[in-house]
Amino acid sequence: MNVLLLLFSLIFTPPTTVYDYTIKTMDGKEIKLSKFKGKKILIVNTASKCGYTPQYKDLEKLHQQYGKNIVVIGFPAGNFGGQELSTNKEIQDFCEKNFGVTFMLSEKVSVKGEDINPLFKYLTTVENPDFKGDIKWNFEKFLINEKGQLVHRYRSTVKPLDPEITKNF
Repeated sequence: MNVLLLLFSLIFTPPTTVYDYTIKTMDGKEIKLSKFKGKKILIVNTASKCGYTPQYKDLEKLHQQYGKNIVVIGFPAGNFGGQELSTNKEIQDFCEKNFGVTFMLSEKVSVKGEDINPLFKYLTTVENPDFKGDIKWNFEKFLINEKGQLVHRYRSTVKPLDPEITKNF
């Protein structure tokens, strides 16, 4: 009986940090977020045809300026008004051509609803000092500390280079 309980707990232990997740990049590589232990991570749900899309420029500046201390990862999603391009290739080309994006982009994901990406299911439900709940729009930001824990969450209106974010690194 104890063996069954142990096996059950190993299989169904809920994630405790983002390090429990693996993402797939635009070019199809699987990356375990545990690879970034010891660094902060800024996770952003992005879209190519949104009023907040110019934030790509500031995300790239953040990546260039603070890249030794933080990993920036964009997660393109079309959950809000279908404001994301159709294919990963189109998204990647758009980001490189229009904003010179060199920071990591995941493949297109869903950040809300029944098909929500497991990482975003975790990020929107885990305790943090700011707020929990569904993502309201594109370019919400999740700041992860060096231990893989969500320490701040920012709505779309908070720009990537806002001191509210940059004071953390």
